[in-house]
Formats: sequence, C-alpha cells, structure tokens
Amino acid sequence: MKFATGWLAGVLVAGCAWQVAATEGGGGAYQNGAEGFLVGAVPPPGLYLVNYDMFYSADSFKDGHGDTVPIDFDLQAAVDVVRLLNVTPVTVLGGNWAQHIMVPLAFLDVGVDTPGGRATDKNFGMGDLIVDPFIVGWHKLPFHWGIGVDTFVPVGKYHEGSLANIGRNYWTFEPMAAMTYLNEGGQEVSVKAMYDFNTKNPDTDYLSGQEFHADLAVAQHCGNWTLGLGGFWYVQTTDDRQDGAVYKGGNRGRQVAVGPQGSYQCGSVTISLVAEREFLTENRPQGDKVWLRAVIPL
Repeated sequence: MKFATGWLAGVLVAGCAWQVAATEGGGGAYQNGAEGFLVGAVPPPGLYLVNYDMFYSADSFKDGHGDTVPIDFDLQAAVDVVRLLNVTPVTVLGGNWAQHIMVPLAFLDVGVDTPGGRATDKNFGMGDLIVDPFIVGWHKLPFHWGIGVDTFVPVGKYHEGSLANIGRNYWTFEPMAAMTYLNEGGQEVSVKAMYDFNTKNPDTDYLSGQEFHADLAVAQHCGNWTLGLGGFWYVQTTDDRQDGAVYKGGNRGRQVAVGPQGSYQCGSVTISLVAEREFLTENRPQGDKVWLRAVIPL
C-alpha cells in the first residue's frame, strides 16, 4: 500500500496561556509538522487506522522580535492521536471521496516564572475532535493531490486561566490542499498547505487571528525505505482581538522548523519517524518535536 500516509489534520497542544503567546494560549488547532512523505497521496479505497505519537519539549519563549523572553519557561507535551480514515470507491470530479475523524489524547506539563512566583500546571485528557466528511484525492502520475476542510470541534478539556489547556474552547475551520510529486526514480516533493479560521472563545472573548501554515518534505524512496528532510512554515496573517479590540499590537506569531524524516514499509504497514527543530520564532514557544506515525489498513 504505497500511499498509506495520506492526510492529517492535526494534533492539539494548547501550550501556555500567557500574554505574549501568539493566538490565545500560544498554539493553534493544528500541530505544525505533523505530516511529511506522500501527504498529497490519498490511499486506495479502504479503511485505515493511523496512530500518531508526538513528543514536544520547549524551554524558551520568543517575543515579537524573535528574542528570548528572559524568564524561566518550560513546556513538555506527549500526545497520542487515533485517526480513522475511510476512502470510498465513490468518485467526485474524478477523485476518490474520503472521510476521517481524529481523537487526540494529551499530557501537558507547563511551568513559567510570573511576578508572583513560579506557576506550574499539569493536565491530561482528551483534546478537541477533528472531523472532515469530504476529502477528495486525485492521482495522475507523477502527481497526487487532494483537498478538504477540517473542522476542530471544541470538546477537549479546558479551564479558563489554566496554563495547560488541552482543548482550545473554540471552533476552527481549516481548508487545506496537499500535493505530492513522486517520479519513477523515487524522488519526492510533498507539501500540505492550510489556512485556519478561528472563532471566538466564549469564556474569554478572545479571537485568535487567522493562520497560514504548510508542512513540507523532500525525500528519496529506495525499496521499502524512504529518507529525507521535512518541516513546516507557519505565519499568523491577522491580529488577535479581545473584547473587540486588537490585542497588544496584534500578537502575531511566526515559526519555521526542519529536521530528518524516515519511513519503512513492512508489508501493508507503514511506520514513520520524524524529528523537527523550531527556529525563526516570534510570539511562541520554541523547542523540538519528535513524531512516530503508524498507518495500518483494516
């Protein structure tokens, strides 16, 4: 099953609900860098179980100029996401119609110095659900591409004022388009581009700005192995707002990450390992991520 890695709409890590965090809580609905190889190649018709494990560690927070905020900050996160992807034989404009749902489970441990002393928080629970009933994927060698609109449903664990919120407490609607180029020599270029429209958090009257982000990968396929580089580019395109006014100069975030990626196909199961280092960060935590993905046809 060559194109088992397919689509992902994201894992939730809310991060620190701190005043210099771009978007409310310093994170977005989508966990950047989650996808890589063959992201534009929706797999053949069938039912697939995809499991994502992500580990994240950050010990610095960047301000709006990209400088490290001079406080003691620490964030540790571990996330497991179970995703069911159903690819149907039904065609729409020549492409296969698919649907997916994802259920994240997360552990967060956050600590930050404040004027009143060290503040810490830990949390464990379910994150916000991610659903998309209408994904369409096309194949015309050497290209593979697909489109969809993910919806992040705010059912995750949330408490106003918590440093370690797992849920966002607002809806996000995320149109996305993905493309993979894979030639006969096994050279691959893949990109998944997304744009987030966030709704207002009803508990805080905070409206996080709109966000553009893209996961990227280049690779060489050799037999059952695929090796390459990947990462993401993130930029917040509109200002944060609270109580109807622009929040502290707009509070926009930026970030880039890059690192090695590898995958191995064992029969019909594909296992991928990804490491990413974040840099060029503004108004967000900066750290390192490790992803472990497994795609299993059912």
